[in-house]
Amino acid sequence: MSELRKDPLTNRWVIISQKRSARPSDFRVDSIHKEHSFCPFCEGHEDKTPNEIMAVRTQEAEANNSGWSVRVIPNKFPVMESEHELQRYGIGMYDAMSGTGAHEVIIEHPQHKMNIADFEPEQIHRVFKVIKARITDLYKDERLRSAIAFKNYGIAAGASMSHSHSQIIALPVVPRNLKVELEAAMSHYKYKERCIFCDVIKQELITRERIVSENDQYLSFAPFASRFPFELTVIPKTHSYSYIKTDDASLYNLALMLKDVLTRLKVALNDPAYNIILHTAPNTTKRPGNPSYWSSIEFDYHWYLEIMPRLTKVAGFEWGTGFYINPTPPEEAASFLRDYDKYMVMDHK
Repeated sequence: MSELRKDPLTNRWVIISQKRSARPSDFRVDSIHKEHSFCPFCEGHEDKTPNEIMAVRTQEAEANNSGWSVRVIPNKFPVMESEHELQRYGIGMYDAMSGTGAHEVIIEHPQHKMNIADFEPEQIHRVFKVIKARITDLYKDERLRSAIAFKNYGIAAGASMSHSHSQIIALPVVPRNLKVELEAAMSHYKYKERCIFCDVIKQELITRERIVSENDQYLSFAPFASRFPFELTVIPKTHSYSYIKTDDASLYNLALMLKDVLTRLKVALNDPAYNIILHTAPNTTKRPGNPSYWSSIEFDYHWYLEIMPRLTKVAGFEWGTGFYINPTPPEEAASFLRDYDKYMVMDHK
């Protein structure tokens, strides 16, 4: 029997379709990544990319030379550009504005054949610190209202380069998805004087049936109303509204957690394509036209990572209704990832 589940944060309904259900192990895929004869992201090819914005270096060297462990460059084909003056205007009855913003690429490792699941925790930690540094810097520009950091891994997830990398896009507006979360969090806080995310964490720690793994500071679980098979949330256990407020020790624990989760996905599902998205507070710098801009955000919002393996496709029903159909209950997905080594043994008998 199918079941409709509602996400308390977005008010989005999801259909958990038991009749379409398959064993979690049936989602093991042939991992396909697009390869090119030449990769400009590899160490030694620094002159083939735009000039770097910043880099974490392993040895003393001038900018745009080898000897780095993480490197940040402008996207060669940016969707937003900082050189433009921010302008808002109307086209008849329609609203528009200039494409002012930033689009950066974080090259996560100097070597080409490296999967982030196989990185040492220290290298993932470096990547997290660079993301923090870049968003912090971008938020100094009062024109930019939000920044989204994301990773597309594999062709099915939209990756055009197989060399491990992530991206940051900064926008002059707060995107709709984040705005929905912010408004729901603010409404919940006004009514209950509690963070809705903290309430979710408490509930998941009570039931424990959707938890995949945890450490002292972070929890990973399959959301109650998961849209996709093996969709996961990684979130700080204690309240924290902004990723850029996270200290280095906590970011290292986040690196340990992400390595654990991505290793489970890689081994249990044979290295599937996935997207990782950082949900964090927008730029809270006050604007003259909106002095109360997200005034309670420090108390009501809670940053987190969203991980979405690309195992199913969105089709006409989903686009037409806004409902998602998930053939695998999140409880089964979480159980499979918790005990993936056991299932792997069973599958090979």
